[in-house]
Amino acid sequence: MASLQEPWLLENGNLKGTSKEMRHGRTAHNMSSSSLRKKSDLTLVSKVRCGMLRHLLTNLQEVILGTKLSVLFPAIPLAIAAQCYGFGRPWVFALSLLGLTPLAERVSFLTEQIAYFTGPTVGGLLNATCGNATELIIAIFALWQHKIELVKYSLLGSILSNLLLVLGTSLFCGGIANLGQEQKYDRRQADVNALLLLLALLCHMLPLLFRISGGSAALTAVPTLQLSRASSIVMLIAYIAYIIFQLVTHRQLFEAQEESEEDDADVSEETPVMGIWSGIVWLVGMTAVIALLSEYVVGTIEDASESWGLSVSFISIILLPIVGNAAEHAGAVIFAFKNKLDISLGVALGSATQIAMFVVPLCVTVAWILGIKMDLNFNLIETGALAISIITTAFTLQTKEMPSTWVTLIPRPESPQLNRIISQYNLIEGMLCNMNAGLGLSWLLPE
Repeated sequence: MASLQEPWLLENGNLKGTSKEMRHGRTAHNMSSSSLRKKSDLTLVSKVRCGMLRHLLTNLQEVILGTKLSVLFPAIPLAIAAQCYGFGRPWVFALSLLGLTPLAERVSFLTEQIAYFTGPTVGGLLNATCGNATELIIAIFALWQHKIELVKYSLLGSILSNLLLVLGTSLFCGGIANLGQEQKYDRRQADVNALLLLLALLCHMLPLLFRISGGSAALTAVPTLQLSRASSIVMLIAYIAYIIFQLVTHRQLFEAQEESEEDDADVSEETPVMGIWSGIVWLVGMTAVIALLSEYVVGTIEDASESWGLSVSFISIILLPIVGNAAEHAGAVIFAFKNKLDISLGVALGSATQIAMFVVPLCVTVAWILGIKMDLNFNLIETGALAISIITTAFTLQTKEMPSTWVTLIPRPESPQLNRIISQYNLIEGMLCNMNAGLGLSWLLPE
């Protein structure tokens, strides 16, 4: 790989060293997505004599073929062709969903490449902004078409899928794979995310309670909308404070944990494969393609609902979040198998926190700017499901780490039998989270 250090790797001046400082820009999202990446064989590309052509082919191979999800890239031109030539709209919807899956993982890859040059703070901020770009773009297109219910359902589904499906599956699989070990995690990071989720829950419940207590919906519509907009501003301010807390004042709490043998791994894994300007161009291009496919998804979801016999709420809450972040979700489960629960929790809680504290209030603010009346009232059943999910997750994470509870007052010996019991507790915990996710689907299925 040393021969591949071409001048384009120095587009921003001197290349920073591959010290531990560079890894500060790698969050749990980057680590999770990296589990689905693969090394590219640049032997043939390096033989191309033309430097510009070699540069283009290298970037193309790293971006398109550098992921295990590259087999899904043909779905993108197929979706565009299906839309242009008037194929069945359910086919456009399905192909667009498949095309969004590798794009979400590639956005994470490109933000990590840019972070090598911009430093940990800017890289972390870029990752925090683009972490849920797919959900944000779909929500904005739905808002533009005045499909407010679709926005609410899709964002609610993202939160629920992260808290119940991803976290529950990670605990379940981690408990199976590590029956003889005690799964540990840094509870300080989990506490910060849990508190922010509880704050988001409070801001979601206030408009609902105000609407219920007011009796007539016509009398409480305007005050509820004003309360929702004020709550959205509070959540955005709290999220900005959280970003400062995460990237500046307490950055060490959110660093992705890597084992010592990985620290001594091949240096090529810690060097960028493209320059900063190449990364920015590719990131803009990927975002444009995501925007195009998101427009297809929003425009064809009703036709897919009628054709497949599924309700729009089921597709929005279940299918869109799972497919949109399938790469990160799979990576979280893979790291749970490897007993790296910090990364799994970082993906599940981090994504849920970002959706609840940033994407949802941002959509309310954008709707306010566009003159669209969108509030934080997600209806009784939906808000109840959100409340149960957040409270269950918060209590689960508070009781998982034994030294933080009253059990520490009782002397307990360190023994393999005790560790096996704790791992079995993790297994049961994951099963309960998955059961909650399954039971929540009954009110979404069509009659």
